[in-house]
Amino acid sequence: MVITRWDPFRELNTLQNRVNSLFQNYGRSNQEELTTSGSFVPAVDVYDDEHKVILKLEVPGVKQEDLDVQVENQTLTVRGQRTFEKEEKEENFQRIERQYGSFSRSFTLPNTIDTQSVKADYENGILKIELAKREEAKPKQIKVNIGSKKAIEGVKAEGKSAA
Repeated sequence: MVITRWDPFRELNTLQNRVNSLFQNYGRSNQEELTTSGSFVPAVDVYDDEHKVILKLEVPGVKQEDLDVQVENQTLTVRGQRTFEKEEKEENFQRIERQYGSFSRSFTLPNTIDTQSVKADYENGILKIELAKREEAKPKQIKVNIGSKKAIEGVKAEGKSAA
């Protein structure tokens, strides 16, 4: 068995080296931390009411002219691009967490959607797409008649005579 001498300051020296390393590297940019991926996926909320289906995509920083909304073969596709805008002066970034690049989201639409009636609005970084429902897909109110005993008796009477 090997006996090693315990140095109570060894752990303290390790901690001091880590703190020194932290301060030596402060202000230097780590290229891995600074890079952003070439694409991002915007968050989307989907909900409906009796007349339409609504999609809201979160795309702050995307210019309106960089958005493309298409419907083809019951598929809604939203494409766009958020570009990294560097100002004239030289920035010394420590970290870049916002994502830049292009994105594409596709949604399969049910047959109840009228693909000829699509409306898209962009405001405050939210792209709102409204898809109208076809007339036959909208809920219908059916009136129930109360007290039409004669009609029910007539059906029974017809049923007896047919038997």
